[in-house]
Amino acid sequence: MSIQPKEIKDALRGVKMPGSEENIVDLDMVQEIRITGKKVSFTLVFQQSNDPSIPYIRSQCVQAVLKNIGMDTEIAGNISVRSVHDIERPVLPGVKNIIAVASGKGGVGKSTVAVNLSVALAQSGASVGLIDADIFGPSIPIMFGENLSRPKGTRVNDRDMILPIEKFGVKILSIGFFVGQDDALVWRGPMASNALKQLISDAVWGSLDYLLVDLPPGTSDIHLTLMQTVPVTGAIIVTTPQDVALADAVKGVSMFRGKSIDVPVLGLVENMAWFTPKELPDNKYYIFGKDGGKKMAEKLGIPLLGQIPLVQGIREGSDNGIPAVASDDTITKNAFEDLCSAVIEAVNKRNENMSPTQKIKVSRK
Repeated sequence: MSIQPKEIKDALRGVKMPGSEENIVDLDMVQEIRITGKKVSFTLVFQQSNDPSIPYIRSQCVQAVLKNIGMDTEIAGNISVRSVHDIERPVLPGVKNIIAVASGKGGVGKSTVAVNLSVALAQSGASVGLIDADIFGPSIPIMFGENLSRPKGTRVNDRDMILPIEKFGVKILSIGFFVGQDDALVWRGPMASNALKQLISDAVWGSLDYLLVDLPPGTSDIHLTLMQTVPVTGAIIVTTPQDVALADAVKGVSMFRGKSIDVPVLGLVENMAWFTPKELPDNKYYIFGKDGGKKMAEKLGIPLLGQIPLVQGIREGSDNGIPAVASDDTITKNAFEDLCSAVIEAVNKRNENMSPTQKIKVSRK
């Protein structure tokens, strides 16, 4: 069995600060636990960077892990030290889970999935936010029927902040709220990245169970900006059953799984899995191929979170600003509610079995 973060903390509870009866875990000195196979690493946080007890505590930690976890545990040399003054203030301290919704290519219905999933999560009782990170092609405002709305500003701790617009129980922000409907954004990469950072850092998101981020198609600076700005809990990849979409979906999975990124892939969503006419709800026509996403998920070893049918009501809802999951369309409502349940289960499983994701550091040579 793989080593769990709880086992590391339990082992370290036997390490006490010199002259104190309190252990380093209860003092919240053990942070950023990361586990890869037998390799274990974490950060010890001290009040001062020159604390004389650092060598002793580090040595005691190594012995405690080897004794309680196993002598073959790779821990020596993997304990870093930081002072409380070096700790970076979290960007979204009230957000429990940040979920990236991505696709290898455009036109697979990624934003439709993001919108309906966010509303379904809110309907389940969760507090939810949604960021439209598709800077050059924002569609979230239209899908929520808020394309003419403009977010209000407020002052928080002497900072000018943005109040997200709330609809169907979801807090939403998009660059589309700040530009004209017919205006084209001709921005270089850094400008788009800075816009995303503002949507994340300069907004009053408050306490959220889930913050979904609808990413642009493919892999780009925007993806790296997100993962350098906040710790992403996991990614959801959206595809259609056809081969051209699946080939690009594989690239998306590979990006998140890459060593420099290392963001867990929660699973795959097969959109437009089949066509079902409104008047023939029991009929299924596999116009884009059958079970392509299901087979791809099995091949990649990731869960298939859901298969969403192609139904006229989904298109109508997106154009009219009423997400399908909030409509009376039973077929699509049930599909997105099933997807919602699968995502909640996947997130809970990920959090129980894996250490929290860390923001990535990317250097360019």
